[in-house]
Amino acid sequence: MIKHQSRAQDQDDMGLQPFAGLLTELEALKDELKDIEQHYAPQLRQISPLHQKDAINLIHYLGLRRRDMRDLQARLAKVGLSSLGRMESHVLSHLNAIINLLDCLLGKQSIANICAPVETTEDITKLESNTNQLFGKPPAHRRVRILVTLPAETANDYSLIKEMLVNGMDCARINCAHDSPEVWLRMIEKIHQAHRETGKPCRILMDLGGPKLRTGSIANGPPVLKWKPQRDIYGKVTFPARIWLYPEIDGDSMQAAEADASVPVQGDWLANVKKRDVIELTDARGSVRTLRVIDKIGRGCWAESYQTVYLKPGTTLSLLRLSASGHARRAGYTGMVGALPSMPETIRLHTGDSLVITREQSPGRPAQFDVNGHLLQPASIACTLPEVFQTLQPGERILIDDGRIGGIIRSVCMQKLVVEITQARESGEKLLADKGINLPDSQLALSGLTAHDIEHLEFVAQHADMVGLSFVRQPSDISQLQEHLQRLKAGKKLGIVLKVETRAAFENLPGLLLTLLRSDNAGLMIARGDLAVECGYERLAEMQEEILWLAEGAHLPVIWATQVLEGLSKTGKPSRAEISDAAMGERSECVMLNKGAHIIKAIQSLDDILHRMQSHQQKKSSLLRRLHW
Repeated sequence: MIKHQSRAQDQDDMGLQPFAGLLTELEALKDELKDIEQHYAPQLRQISPLHQKDAINLIHYLGLRRRDMRDLQARLAKVGLSSLGRMESHVLSHLNAIINLLDCLLGKQSIANICAPVETTEDITKLESNTNQLFGKPPAHRRVRILVTLPAETANDYSLIKEMLVNGMDCARINCAHDSPEVWLRMIEKIHQAHRETGKPCRILMDLGGPKLRTGSIANGPPVLKWKPQRDIYGKVTFPARIWLYPEIDGDSMQAAEADASVPVQGDWLANVKKRDVIELTDARGSVRTLRVIDKIGRGCWAESYQTVYLKPGTTLSLLRLSASGHARRAGYTGMVGALPSMPETIRLHTGDSLVITREQSPGRPAQFDVNGHLLQPASIACTLPEVFQTLQPGERILIDDGRIGGIIRSVCMQKLVVEITQARESGEKLLADKGINLPDSQLALSGLTAHDIEHLEFVAQHADMVGLSFVRQPSDISQLQEHLQRLKAGKKLGIVLKVETRAAFENLPGLLLTLLRSDNAGLMIARGDLAVECGYERLAEMQEEILWLAEGAHLPVIWATQVLEGLSKTGKPSRAEISDAAMGERSECVMLNKGAHIIKAIQSLDDILHRMQSHQQKKSSLLRRLHW
């Protein structure tokens, strides 16, 4: 009998062995996280008292994610315990709950101790509290806020701002890289007026422009005016080009806004032109072209063109008049095209081409070739921030115009870079002025705040609820902003939104978040456009997940930004993919829409999508709402 009881006890002990092993491993993990917390003690002393627990939880989460947890997750799930998959906001209390359960299973504690710790609920509500502090309380029917970038026309269009607010806008974004303080103030006054009239609150985010790393100007080529009619897929003209001709001495007129092209004509030749006349010319390519006059308005006239035309100054215009029989005869009047505006030259780059980027702000020029087609001089363009030349190295990547053009820096000197183009369509890419330049591999010695940003901060501190910090690369960018806000006595009032849009910001994210937590009121934006360019589109989905996890670990609210419902906003018709993307915004605390002709429809649709999704998704957790089958 005693032998039988001993065998049963051995079998029980063997059955509990997996639990004992898990308990030992989790207790060691907990001790390790507490040691890491002690290591960060100097940084924690600088954290705002409001965010001490937030910073400690972030440190615990970072410590947890330094190791591969997948094997431990599988073993926990196998015995029916939590697999640690949703512990971002309450790391230590989650571990404690599992440890308590294992203690009970092993007979080390009473069952009364396995209740979820109070800290778990507090940590979840802490994110909600930080979110409310930054964005204000959410509308009654929706948890996730809607942020809308205001177009410049809202400065003079109160009805548009009011309509945005009524249809679901919770926060308005003003981009300080555009317009002026006078325009911003008119926008803000209209937001306040709409709030007073509707009773709907609206927080204001003002984004600082940050350092503008862009392509310079392009030299003008010979003045040439081109127009072409619209054609169907078979090349048949469906709509002729509408041409406005006017006396050169009059200057352009309002009619030109409706024209495909506006042609100045020397002298008083147009006084002889009548409706139904035909104007004949030989264009810059030597092709004979005709225009049919369809209307005469004042001293100018409208004409239609069914042919593609390249027009240059000094082109002779001959007048043909239709007789009663319908035959065109020369009327004897000859006119001449006046001065035309010069247009920037076309710089087209192909894979394998060289591009010289210059420190000197001279206009860019296309490549020069001799009569035999041999390259004399590669294409060139200036860079708006020549100070970056000091830190660039051969072999580093350079991306232009949202990554449409990619290259490798082959040589660097104080006056220029030579870049080999490695990424362009087979037909080539057109290089344009004022397009963004990304240097994802380079350690740039650029401050996150420019002189213009510091100047704009005084306005922002007076009129905004949040300030967006652009192109952040290192913690000192944030601390510099914090110091200026303290100087302006706005450190308590003004929320800081850290924009994660560079590779350096992603790689330095833990340090950035700990610096951000020195401020009482803060959040971050996943600026997915620039982030995708710098880090590669293939990595974007993975990176935005990791940013969401770390932000939740710090109990900081996140803005889900860039191209949300962009097709709907711009054209009035969304793609299926962008609807799914907007629904994923439920994982954040705020979703940003950019301006577009159909912005009201986009706000309405996003409001509906987020309202529907919140009964299915809460951050990473799927909510098992009753289905309709």
